[in-house]
Amino acid sequence: MTERPVVKRTARAILLDSAAEAGAGSGTDDALEMILIKRTKPGEAPYWITPGGGMEPEDDTVVDALHREVDEELGAKVTDVVPAFVDTVTHPDPGPDGAGTGAQGVDQGADQGVKVQHFFVCRLASMDLSQRHGPEVDEPCGTYDVVRIPFTRAGIASVEVVPPSLRSYLDANIEGVRALLAGDLS
Repeated sequence: MTERPVVKRTARAILLDSAAEAGAGSGTDDALEMILIKRTKPGEAPYWITPGGGMEPEDDTVVDALHREVDEELGAKVTDVVPAFVDTVTHPDPGPDGAGTGAQGVDQGADQGVKVQHFFVCRLASMDLSQRHGPEVDEPCGTYDVVRIPFTRAGIASVEVVPPSLRSYLDANIEGVRALLAGDLS
């Protein structure tokens, strides 16, 4: 099989916060919550995504893109950024002119590239939703609601987390993802 070109890279946050820090409690990781964005587009069923998005020319690294995206989408800062999961999906190759292929009748037979999504486990350091900015806020297509779910198998199963590969990864690796934030990892 021929290698497909990487035409897009994204950085996404598996963003965890202690439920105790969000409310009142002990501050332990026993009650972690995952912060997601509930996307609702007109005429479509809602789905839940992790904060993040594509790399931009000003991003020197994928981690820089992650920090920029969580700032834009949540008005947030994150710490303890640890690579966790990579998902590779077919994505139209934009070609040299950037016009794209394979969509809306444009060159359906053209080679496809891939989008590589880098998922990082990280802790929420701070969040001020009034500081959200960027295209999702300035020119929204539908709604972008920030939600918290328990970081448990039941919590993840309670919403339609996309992509499905992330949902499967989280379901199979709750304990491992928690371990990525353990104090003795580094």
